Amino acid sequence: MRILDRYIIRQFLIVFLFGLLAFIFIFIIIDMMEKLDDFIDAQAPTSIIVQYYIASIPDIVKLMIPVAVLLSALFVTGRLSSQNELAAIKSSGISLYRIMAPFLIVTFIICFASIYLNGWVVPYANQKKFYIERTHLNRSIQSTVRYNILFQEGRTRIVSINYYDTQARCARQISIQDFDSNDMTILRNRYDALQMQWIQPNGDDVQKGNWVLLHGTTRSFPDSTQTLVSFDSLKIGKLSLTPSDIEKKQRTPDEMDYYELREFIANQQRAGQDVARWLVEYHFKLAFPFASIIMVLFGVPFAASRPRTGAALGFGIATAATFIYLGFMKASQVFGYNGDLNPLFTAWLANIIFLAAGIANLFRVQK
Repeated sequence: MRILDRYIIRQFLIVFLFGLLAFIFIFIIIDMMEKLDDFIDAQAPTSIIVQYYIASIPDIVKLMIPVAVLLSALFVTGRLSSQNELAAIKSSGISLYRIMAPFLIVTFIICFASIYLNGWVVPYANQKKFYIERTHLNRSIQSTVRYNILFQEGRTRIVSINYYDTQARCARQISIQDFDSNDMTILRNRYDALQMQWIQPNGDDVQKGNWVLLHGTTRSFPDSTQTLVSFDSLKIGKLSLTPSDIEKKQRTPDEMDYYELREFIANQQRAGQDVARWLVEYHFKLAFPFASIIMVLFGVPFAASRPRTGAALGFGIATAATFIYLGFMKASQVFGYNGDLNPLFTAWLANIIFLAAGIANLFRVQK
């Protein structure tokens, strides 16, 4: 590696890390001003507040990485240009494409680290953050009751729950349908109950508990006839689902890693649900980290063509470009949610357009 490459990489990383830390600090201060009254009203201890903002950091880093990359590219290139270092480098026969190589190498590493961060670290941090919000910010009413739960349990069973209370571990208006293993169009058994309660022996592991249906009926279809039996209480021994499984199935995409979200989408598809929104979120998790590469392709040529790109101007340009990018991405997501656009195309549309703009900007700059 040349001395020039090491010099550029060092300057790029210094500005990138400084920008990232600054954005984290700004975000935490703003959010703390907004939520501090809620924490005080809930009498949350200081340790809980600290845990909440530590859990918030990965999500902030995920959002701010493209901004920090663009700010770093603008600042480093602008300083090289304003101090005539860029002109001296070009006069030695090194083109702008070659100058961009260390920027792109570092950004590719940041991009792949961001994929891991976005796919695995952020979801688990969000689980901790949302848990604190539910238990300490008086948001439990909205989050502990789940409505209209429908999923497939195993290959032959479909479970429908009108609503489920996570604190009481109680479901209401339940329908469980068992289909023939050889012909999935043939219904063999159906259980309908007003309530389903999780019964767990004291001191035993949650996996050793059992669901009990209360006040319902059982219908059996052994052939062309129907057998109807009423019951006050009925154990569903074959139902392997636990309360934690239901809560897991009802997590938002922000709380699921790549594998969990993909499995969730597959289960929803098997149950006949519209999964357009979930597919958009899944592809967005993969598409967003690549925004950093696009920011470099845009930022380095832009700063190289404008020698007076200082820190203040670079910060303004980075912020404006990122807000435009995020705004365009959110607008395109609406079409994907409604099924008007292919989910994969929707998630990558902003990247494609801004990549084309960055390449066009690169071609028109003097090399």
